[in-house]
Amino acid sequence: MSEPHVTLDPSGLTPTQQKLRGPLEEQLTSALRVATERVRTEYAGEPVEQVCQRLLDETRHGLHPDIAAGWQPDMDEFCRVAVAIVRGGAG
Repeated sequence: MSEPHVTLDPSGLTPTQQKLRGPLEEQLTSALRVATERVRTEYAGEPVEQVCQRLLDETRHGLHPDIAAGWQPDMDEFCRVAVAIVRGGAG
């Protein structure tokens, strides 16, 4: 699996968020990649749904609380990463 990457939909962003889109995407992507590696390393046979939730929790944990609170991730993408972890393809 290729490295996970977060892309923000510009149509759903405020003007301030649009100005900060690049740095926000970088921070979100970095947190997701760290979470993916952590979850992949600690994976012990949990179901995809549990892995997906753990990815979300770990990613949010790696973000500033204000960013984490305002971020609405694409859960389909998180579940794709979770499936790759379960199948042994992430990382």
